[in-house]
Amino acid sequence: MDLSVIIVNYKSRAKLERLLVSLRVADWSGISHEIIVVDNASGDDLSGLETDIKIINSSRNLGMGGGNNLGIDNSQGGYILILNPDTVVKPEAIKVMLETLKNNQTIGLVGPKLVYPDGSLQYSCSEFPNFWIPILRRTFLGDYFKSVRDAFMMTDFDHDSVKAVGWLMGSCLMFKRGLKFDDRYFMYFEDTDLARQVWQRNLEVIYQSAALVIHDHERASAKHPWYRAIFTNRLAWYHIISWLKYFQKWGFKKAKKGIL
Repeated sequence: MDLSVIIVNYKSRAKLERLLVSLRVADWSGISHEIIVVDNASGDDLSGLETDIKIINSSRNLGMGGGNNLGIDNSQGGYILILNPDTVVKPEAIKVMLETLKNNQTIGLVGPKLVYPDGSLQYSCSEFPNFWIPILRRTFLGDYFKSVRDAFMMTDFDHDSVKAVGWLMGSCLMFKRGLKFDDRYFMYFEDTDLARQVWQRNLEVIYQSAALVIHDHERASAKHPWYRAIFTNRLAWYHIISWLKYFQKWGFKKAKKGIL
C-alpha cells in the first residue's frame, strides 16, 4: 500500500465529515491508500462514516502526537499523511505531496500551502524557535521585536514557491514510514520536534505550494490575553509545558535547518 491517511478526532465530527468528503473526491489515481480515524476518547459518535474507513477508538486522550502514533502503528502504507479534522484537501494536493517525496530522496517531510476558509494565506512554515519566540508571539513584546517574530514566521518569502523550511504546521504533513511523533508532547511542539528529527537525519523539510489545503484554524491556546490565559486556559498550559519540554530535549541553542 502506498499511503496511509491518519486523522485524529477530538470532538470534531462535523469538520471530520467535511474533510472526508474532500478525500472522497481527491485525485487517487495510481495511489493505493487507506484512511484511518483515531478517536481520542472524544465521546463523538462516529457511526455512519464511510464503511471503508478504519476507526480506532482510544480509551484515553493520547494527545496529538500520541493519537497519530496509534494510527501509524495500525497502518500499512509506505508513506504517512497526517491530517487534522479541520482541514479540507484540494483534489491534487495529496498526489503533489506524494510525488514530491517519491521523486527526491533528500526530502524527509513535506507540507502544503495552507489557506484560511476565505482563501487568505495562513503562515504554516517557520524557522526553528529560540527560547523567547513563544513569549514574543503571545505578549505585547512581539510588537517591539516585530522583525524577530516575523523572521521566525517566514512572512517575507514567496509562499507560492517551493522552499526548504525549518518546520511545518502539523495540520497536514506527509512523510515516509519510519518517522513518528515524540509523544512526550501532549499538544504543541510535536510538529516542530518532528521536523528536527528529519533534519537530524540529514533530510529536508519542504513547503510545497503546489499542494493546497484549507485549514479552518483557531489558535485555541491564544484566545485570551497571555496574562489571563495562564490562569484560565488549559491549552495555554499545554503550550507552555511543551515549550519547556522541547528546549529541555533539544537544548537552548537555536537550531538552523540542515545544521543540528
